[in-house]
Amino acid sequence: MNEKQRLESKQVQQSTSSAKQEKDYSQYFQTVYMPPSLKDARRRGREEVKYHKDFEIPDEFLGMGQGRKFYIRTYGCQMNEHDTEVMAGIFMELGYEHTDSVEDADVILLNTCAIRENAENKVFGELGHLKPLKLEKPDLLIGVCGCMSQEESVVNRILEKHQFVDMIFGTHNIHRLPNILNEAYLSKEMVVEVWSKEGDIIENLPKVRMGKIKAWVNIMYGCDKFCTYCIVPYTRGKERSRRPEDIIQEVRHLAAQGYKEITLLGQNVNAYGKDFDDIEYGLGDLMDELRKIDIPRIRFTTSHPRDFDDRLIEVLAKKGNMMEHIHLPVQSGSSDILKIMGRVYNREQYLELVRKIKAAIPDVSLSTDIIVGFPNETDEQFEETLSLYKEVGFETAYTFIYSPREGTPAAKMKDNVSMEVKKERLQRLNKLVNELSAEAMKKYEGQIVEVLVEGESKTNPDVLAGYTRKNKLVNFKGPKSAIGKLVNVKITEAKTWTLDGVMVEEREAAEVN
Repeated sequence: MNEKQRLESKQVQQSTSSAKQEKDYSQYFQTVYMPPSLKDARRRGREEVKYHKDFEIPDEFLGMGQGRKFYIRTYGCQMNEHDTEVMAGIFMELGYEHTDSVEDADVILLNTCAIRENAENKVFGELGHLKPLKLEKPDLLIGVCGCMSQEESVVNRILEKHQFVDMIFGTHNIHRLPNILNEAYLSKEMVVEVWSKEGDIIENLPKVRMGKIKAWVNIMYGCDKFCTYCIVPYTRGKERSRRPEDIIQEVRHLAAQGYKEITLLGQNVNAYGKDFDDIEYGLGDLMDELRKIDIPRIRFTTSHPRDFDDRLIEVLAKKGNMMEHIHLPVQSGSSDILKIMGRVYNREQYLELVRKIKAAIPDVSLSTDIIVGFPNETDEQFEETLSLYKEVGFETAYTFIYSPREGTPAAKMKDNVSMEVKKERLQRLNKLVNELSAEAMKKYEGQIVEVLVEGESKTNPDVLAGYTRKNKLVNFKGPKSAIGKLVNVKITEAKTWTLDGVMVEEREAAEVN
């Protein structure tokens, strides 16, 4: 087997001296990376995903980071934040020290997001800012990882225009960070390691949690839904679930450490367990076991309406440490647009799901995601989105103008909605979102709510801030000793997005409740 065949068969690693040699990078990169393909992705088979119970850093790499510092900048979703915690854990085990300053760093990683064009533009802008630092410190290692690294066009652009980058690696091989760093140090060449096939599930990866109050717990990887606008199935791969016993053990460990809230993570979190061959076990079953653990709050994100089943609703209705806030992305209120989006449900089915949730949990708070200006969206179809928003009574929403992502089916559609119309629709939608949020918040005035205190307010160090069970931000004055605790706060003023209040004694709260 020659060298080219070896690279093609493994699709693992290639080093290239971009600054020293001129190559046809697009051809060269094809040997180590399979471009996103809807056709190929839909053919995902039942290839075995290996389950590794015990991650260990090879002895040869221990001490690599002695006297060196690392910096990670994270873009995008909670999954990326969780990946950053893992990479920080690996860095620490290698002997590196964390720094908050790029100027002090010996290794800089940009953990990237590919879900919208604006996110990618920020990363390329940051690379431009880092180039002078690289010229000043030639031994500095700069790496690009995360979802953007799984896109062929992005990697080719880095190879062509940002040749000072030292490392590019994908979402499936984060556990190989020690090997990638070692190769970068030894070769002084650009190291590209991007796996097209999904990675195995690696347990017991080290983590540096970003706080001591709330924690992310990843329960599955990937997404099989293939919404026509979404790049995630290509950058994160097929759905792979962690075993329930490992998740339960991790949550118990976090409870023993004193964490007050955990959020279960997955690109499509309520598809959890659908890939198991040996047991019938879903997110509802997992939540039912987790609710028995002595941890005050449990949440999950992000859910897909298609997989939100009756068993999950039944468990959430038991409350306790199950929160009565559900984020349920709808994306559009038009059945025709939902069909073009590939969402596999229509307006009526979504509203029926909402009806069932509200029947089981009458005081539920619902939030959502909405895209405006999708190709072919008419004024009438946009009006359907507004009417659905009112009918459901969402308390908040994340709203976006449609952004085509290269490699997705929607990117091939004619983008026939002008930017002027898109912006006008977004403005109208946001006005409605603000109005309904203000109405929902107004109901809290005079009420006493339970708040998990996370720290000082970002705008005033004399004010504490935390979130209610329904994920409402509350600002109030209280002792610093309340940080990290669940306290009762009486709401004195409701604003559009936040609540102001005063901390009350437990006795007073009991009398009111």
